[in-house]
Amino acid sequence: MPKLLVGLGSCGIAAGAQALYEHLKQVVPPEVADIQVTSCIGMCWAEPLIEVVADTGRTLFGYVTKDFSDQIWQGLQTGTLPKEQRIRESQEGKDYLDKQVKVVLRNCGVINPEKIDEYRAVGGYEALKKCLTTYTPQQVIDIVKESGLAGRGGAFFPTATKWGLFAANPRPVGGHKYLVCNADEGDPGAFMDRATIEGDPHGLLEGMLIAAYATGADRGYIYCRAEYPLAIKRLKIAIEEAKQQGFLGDTILGKDFSFHLTIKEGAGAFVCGEETALMASIMGRRGMPTLKPPFPAVSGLFESPTNINNVETFENVAYIINNGAKAFNKYESNGTIGTKVFALAGKVKRAGLVEIPVGMTIRELVEHIGGGSSTGLPLKAVQMGGPSGGCIPARLFDTPIEVKSITGTGAIMGSGGFIVMDEQTCMVDVAKYFLTFVQSESCGKCTFCRIGTKRMLEILNRITAGKGDVKDLDRLQELSQAIKKGSLCALGQTAPNPVLTTLRYFPEEYEEHITQKKCPAKVCKALITYRILPDACTGCGACTRGCPVKAISGEKKKVHCIDTRGCTRCGLCKDTCKFAAIEVA
Repeated sequence: MPKLLVGLGSCGIAAGAQALYEHLKQVVPPEVADIQVTSCIGMCWAEPLIEVVADTGRTLFGYVTKDFSDQIWQGLQTGTLPKEQRIRESQEGKDYLDKQVKVVLRNCGVINPEKIDEYRAVGGYEALKKCLTTYTPQQVIDIVKESGLAGRGGAFFPTATKWGLFAANPRPVGGHKYLVCNADEGDPGAFMDRATIEGDPHGLLEGMLIAAYATGADRGYIYCRAEYPLAIKRLKIAIEEAKQQGFLGDTILGKDFSFHLTIKEGAGAFVCGEETALMASIMGRRGMPTLKPPFPAVSGLFESPTNINNVETFENVAYIINNGAKAFNKYESNGTIGTKVFALAGKVKRAGLVEIPVGMTIRELVEHIGGGSSTGLPLKAVQMGGPSGGCIPARLFDTPIEVKSITGTGAIMGSGGFIVMDEQTCMVDVAKYFLTFVQSESCGKCTFCRIGTKRMLEILNRITAGKGDVKDLDRLQELSQAIKKGSLCALGQTAPNPVLTTLRYFPEEYEEHITQKKCPAKVCKALITYRILPDACTGCGACTRGCPVKAISGEKKKVHCIDTRGCTRCGLCKDTCKFAAIEVA
């Protein structure tokens, strides 16, 4: 029976795919075609997506409307599917996919994430069976070591080393050893973990089960932020299915191996992405980092040995066991091994979820896969690594994407946030945005982080308000170094990075804000004015009607004017004007 797979990841639902799914369920007889749920295939830019799976192959359609879904259904009945909107066969689809390597995302958009049988049909849980029947725990760790897998949460610490340290600590008498998945994805613009869980929850479970077997863990937690309701829903379904088929619980697959798994919903604190703060939150305490040692492998959750990896790390494990270490480590660049998932967002044509082999350049990712600027304006920079990362200018877009090269720019690989910016982006404003985020997310434990970021933010606010001083640039540098050295956890230690990289690569923008009281990108409201061009204004009155503060006046069919004293610089007049009669200066 042919299938119609409707992409019901969060991105697809937001684009209207839920309504398409319900419509098709009503019009398509269940005995003729199977209407199934799948997740995001990564092509968020082309949602809603529907894929036809038939004897003749798979055909993926993008930008699907209700009317076009009817054409797909009619074409399925007649044996002649529409030629239009075949997204995988289009040039943009080929450019988006041809340089990607799907390891972590191998099942996303391919199977129904809410049915364990579909996961098993593509080899799911075979890696776990192989480990339990063929390999000792140490052999599993050795395979992971040979693969070169490193933690994908941002630190890129060797996974096998971490597992080995954890495995060496015995389970307390009458107690437990804990394995934790960090799914507390908090970077603005990042959605890698959410989309991966929504698309392949069993892949995460299998990776955790293999890690638990290799290290002797018998209890597990998935710490996922509550703002991810669909991911949590599918995780709950997957856990129940895995229990029913004997992959979770006691004596798994009849072996002397037991593992019980619990979901802990986080309240959305960015600092809880730090492992000691995360463990505190699981235990019902305030999420605040603590000093190390002791390290979690020795004393973590409930003072018991604990190991923490992120979603992407665990999702690689079954692939490595099934295909061998060399299938993974054949992708290598300057010491970084494997593939990396990125959430491609911002001023780029083809925003979405991508997985690339390490070593690809920023330019290849942005221009070939991403399609370049979505606004038609020249690209200015990319921001990698979230609030802990930094801004990399366009002149460095030939930098390969691997740990050493990216770190050399002042940014970090991070967990996978990747935001593209064009010439209309103010880099001072970007630095202020990220510093506002980390300042508000600081747990307050460290004086340097709590007060230092506040002072830095005050300086940036002054600069963007046209009240800055040249000496402020030295103050920002001085405060940045003090915060990096004096903060306890990575949130504070990396908080100044967006400021430092924008100071390093875009000093002229800071100087223009300070000395000329101008924002070259025309973003900072205190440094711009709106005015009506007399030669272009037709006196239609649209701007007057749209102005929320009534700062625009003028008679019908005569040139209007803006009262700069009352103008709030909201930009609605410029958006409303159909004659390009309003300019920002």
